[in-house]
Amino acid sequence: MKQPLDELLSHPRIWRAHHAPRDIQTFSSGHPSLDQLLPGGGWPRSGLIEILVERWGTGELRLIVPLLKHFSRNEQGAADGRGWIAWIGPPYVPYAPALADAEIDVARVLLVHPRDDGEVLWATEQALRSSGCEVVLAWAERVADPSLRRLQLAAEDNGLPIILFRPVSSLETASPAALRLHLAAGEQARLVIVKSRGGQPASLPIRDLFGRTDA
Repeated sequence: MKQPLDELLSHPRIWRAHHAPRDIQTFSSGHPSLDQLLPGGGWPRSGLIEILVERWGTGELRLIVPLLKHFSRNEQGAADGRGWIAWIGPPYVPYAPALADAEIDVARVLLVHPRDDGEVLWATEQALRSSGCEVVLAWAERVADPSLRRLQLAAEDNGLPIILFRPVSSLETASPAALRLHLAAGEQARLVIVKSRGGQPASLPIRDLFGRTDA
């Protein structure tokens, strides 16, 4: 019975608390101090990543700029038709010159402006299940657990990362996300790793996170 049990426990959809999946695959976050704390040394290559913020525009985009630069340089992705960097329901219209200055290919940015959270979630799942995206970013105020699970499964089934930005009040509820982060603002600004598949809770001062990257 031991071999079937080992096979079950090694399945990537089985979360074993502080035990990382044996075949975990990651992208570097572009922030060395954060990579040291993340299982596998970076963002999961597929699955749901939640970033919880106290208000939009408190550094969440700066956090993922290196990842978006990675996809912008990914020529293989563009060649096989999986080249879109989808932005679904952003609270502000991205400023194209700023993206270009950050070395993000604006020609591969796909903007979707749904009318409400329901449409955000529907469009996000469609983007994940399409063959046209490499990474999906989405913003939503209210998301029910079944919708989160659908996004997690769609991302894993199609080998894509979905980064979902939500308000900090979402910490009051559980989530099936493979990685859950809280970007805390204010005098004690920190990035808190609330949950990571195979890792432990941890936190990092924002000055260390961005300071090392900018040096």
